[in-house]
Amino acid sequence: MTETGDWTTVGEQVRQTRLGAGLSQAELGAQLGLDRTMIAKIESGVRRVDALELIRLAAALDVPIDHLLERRPAVISRRSELLAEDNDTDVARRSQRLEITLASWLRDVRQLLDAGTLTLVNPVRYEGSVTSDEDARAATQWLRDIRGIGTEPIDTLMGFCERSGQYVLVSDLPGEGASMVDGDLAVSVVSGEGDPGRRRATAAHELGHLVLGDEYSSDLAVHVSRADRESLINAFAAELLLPVAAFGDVSNRPASREEMIRLTAHYRTSWSLALRQAERAGWLDMTSARWSRTTPTRAEIMDAVGWAPQPDLDAIRVPPGYSHAVMEAWRRHLVSDARAVELLHGQIGLDDLPARDETDLTP
Repeated sequence: MTETGDWTTVGEQVRQTRLGAGLSQAELGAQLGLDRTMIAKIESGVRRVDALELIRLAAALDVPIDHLLERRPAVISRRSELLAEDNDTDVARRSQRLEITLASWLRDVRQLLDAGTLTLVNPVRYEGSVTSDEDARAATQWLRDIRGIGTEPIDTLMGFCERSGQYVLVSDLPGEGASMVDGDLAVSVVSGEGDPGRRRATAAHELGHLVLGDEYSSDLAVHVSRADRESLINAFAAELLLPVAAFGDVSNRPASREEMIRLTAHYRTSWSLALRQAERAGWLDMTSARWSRTTPTRAEIMDAVGWAPQPDLDAIRVPPGYSHAVMEAWRRHLVSDARAVELLHGQIGLDDLPARDETDLTP
């Protein structure tokens, strides 16, 4: 089932997953018909687990079997802290469930790479030094420039992240986001719980961890605190979503609510992020602009973009290139109907699949 010495990996995965599920050792044991001491021995790697027990463990913990067998990559960033000690706090459970989903998403992307229907996009890394917010914003403009968009709005952040080497999944789990790097493969999960502006901010934040590096690498200001690193990542994300240069020459322009709503709508940011960037550009003084304290309604936002649909990180749950790779694998009979739907994470249902062309079989 597994090589000798790997039982500590299985045990640690069981422990971490149990904590994420908010279960005590006794509660998990009760579900499996095992004594608490047996669960403790499994988690310490002392007791081996046979195939049937492994299936039952995965079912009780609501995770794929592979999740219990594979050690997760060490390079992980997440916006909510994963507590290391046994506890039943909501923060620990949310963080753990995000990490479980992240590891499963990594396997999904890896399956399509192995099938040959998805071509790996190597992660983009900024080679300059980043020790200040200004450095972080310069890194953002560098990324925008190599993507050929200058200061224009990013049409689909999901596609932008994919082209930059990070595959994003929008999940229904609570929390914010998390990202993982396994060799040259980078993935992230963004919670669909918040509004679209918050989801885009989270996706941009996780892309910042990839492009700039983070506490698990030596690239990003390793001498500063975690809070300072997060500040640099936040500066990167804000500039990615709405560049200060987008406000243009502000010397003779009075700030107006209508213009602020237009920028917020076209760049698809949150109102608060747009205000911060406007203030940074010298276009807005929030202490005197009282209208800035009133968040625009959905009607105002939609009116500013001509009532065009805004699907990014909403109805779209997985990257466009990845979606195409799933359908290509399905057409070549490399995955079943059910697996194709599963790989698309709720973006389609079984009834949405066309009839298979049985002549299009892989030799």
